[in-house]
Amino acid sequence: MRDFDLAPLSFLVVDDNHHMISILRELLRALGAGTVHDARDAADAFEIVRSSPIDIAIVDYLMEPLDGLDFIRLIRTAKDSYDPELPILLLTAYTERARIEEARDAGATDVVRKPISANNLYQRIQSLLQTERRFIKTSRYTGPDRRRLRAKPYTDRKRRGDDE
Repeated sequence: MRDFDLAPLSFLVVDDNHHMISILRELLRALGAGTVHDARDAADAFEIVRSSPIDIAIVDYLMEPLDGLDFIRLIRTAKDSYDPELPILLLTAYTERARIEEARDAGATDVVRKPISANNLYQRIQSLLQTERRFIKTSRYTGPDRRRLRAKPYTDRKRRGDDE
């Protein structure tokens, strides 16, 4: 992986715990991030995204009154969303398969497990910047393509084994 200069990027940290906001702000600054906005709830975060250019959002899963998934859904599907394709890292201590799938299905770009380290955060940011994922918009899902593996180009005459 190549190193990225995070100075030109603008980050948004959304967490209802002010200590976690401080930790993430300091981690991002240590990694060289240029601008770091923060919000204590999803509604304020949505307003920041509408009024400021944000390159990457880092959002806590559990918040009140709207949680991280609510925020992601707002960004992805609201008619007045400024950037429905915003890369969003969902930060959570709850990494059971059902929760990860719920985050994926809400449109999270990636999930980062707490406790967070500077190295892990930087690797995820690098991955976001290096890996281009198509954006999908259907009646049932809006978000980055959930498939992580690139399919090999189809070369055979038959598409399926039961084709005649």
